[in-house]
Amino acid sequence: MTLNFIEELKWRGILHDVMPGTEELLTSEMVTGYIGFDPTADSLHVGSLAQIMTLVRFQMSGHKPLALVGGATGMVGDPSGKSAERNLLDADTLSKNLEGIKKQLTQFLDFDCGANSAELVNNYDWFKNYSFLDFIRDAGKHITVNYMMAKDSVKNRINGESGMSFTEFSYQLIQGYDFYYLWKEKNCKIQMGGSDQWGNITTGTEFIRRKASGEAFALTTQLIKKSDGTKFGKSEGGNVWLDRNKTSPYKFYQFWLNVTDEDAKSYIRIFTLLNQSEIEALEAQHQIAPHERHLQKALAKDVTIRVHSMEDYHQAVETTEFLFKSKADDVVNLHGEAFDKMLGGIDTFEVSKNEVINGVNLVNLLVDLASVFPSKTEARKMVTGNAVSINKSKMADVNAVITNEHFIDDQFLLVSKGKKENYLIKLV
Repeated sequence: MTLNFIEELKWRGILHDVMPGTEELLTSEMVTGYIGFDPTADSLHVGSLAQIMTLVRFQMSGHKPLALVGGATGMVGDPSGKSAERNLLDADTLSKNLEGIKKQLTQFLDFDCGANSAELVNNYDWFKNYSFLDFIRDAGKHITVNYMMAKDSVKNRINGESGMSFTEFSYQLIQGYDFYYLWKEKNCKIQMGGSDQWGNITTGTEFIRRKASGEAFALTTQLIKKSDGTKFGKSEGGNVWLDRNKTSPYKFYQFWLNVTDEDAKSYIRIFTLLNQSEIEALEAQHQIAPHERHLQKALAKDVTIRVHSMEDYHQAVETTEFLFKSKADDVVNLHGEAFDKMLGGIDTFEVSKNEVINGVNLVNLLVDLASVFPSKTEARKMVTGNAVSINKSKMADVNAVITNEHFIDDQFLLVSKGKKENYLIKLV
């Protein structure tokens, strides 16, 4: 089924800004559009997933998506939404990051479906032989400093404590040239991105107008935040990545399963391919029995399967149920492959065997050696509050001593912190 792209973004609550004429363009022809992804790491994270889903929906609406990986812009650094200048990447790191991101993008978009097949493009391909003098002659003369200074991303930084280097100041001009190049070479008429990219994107449309008397369009989506206003995409251990080696499928599943009811209502529209009637039916179920977490379970299932696999999803559910329902005997009787299968995906801290050979105080183990808790004060409070278990046995004594005998197969210790957080401590 072909979607109406703008209407799809509207009912999902994603649309933020759209340039006049964009909707008319999208309903009159197949349009080529792009979103850029900066290679700041060798994996995208769940924040990037919102923009990936925009491209997926763009393609499902019959249009042609271009995913631009910023081999050139990654060398400069986008100041949008940043309070300080980030470190520039060396060529080897950048190359590794680009390959990781390209591999991930091919999971979501269809690169072999005819006229609207997706394409990957890298702006390093058209900047690598472009001299600085040629660039400032060809591009710099079309956009005034006054125009660039008026952008929020520039004003916020220039008026801040850290200021802004010429390198980052030039970013919007480089991104504007990207749009011009794709408009000229790929007939790309629209650039999309998060709402913090509006300034950079409209610089591109203005550049196209001034340099070539052409017309191009812009669309941005809402920046994703938690209902409490805090940053989306972070867990106890930092970013939630799409790469299973950085965030295990179990931990990835848990991230979505444990969002609040309010966030689940928003995220299920943004991150899944469930349609409006399916989502409204789930919301009705959730309203009747919120304790059963229908929204969170459907959200976690849909996203985990698409990012990882059906097998990973089933294993994540099995591990979740085991950790929730198991008793001490169930845990200590796990060995070998059964142990790896059931608990291999949870966060693991490595501790030297020498540290526990003569026994170690429980609180010292959980704070100094394994970082399960950020402070001894919090660890003691949780232990005395009967909220800490070792191998599913409650530990209420802050003076308890942990020895080799507590470790399963002389190697693993399962630490449960409250009802939802579980960690492994592995002796090495």
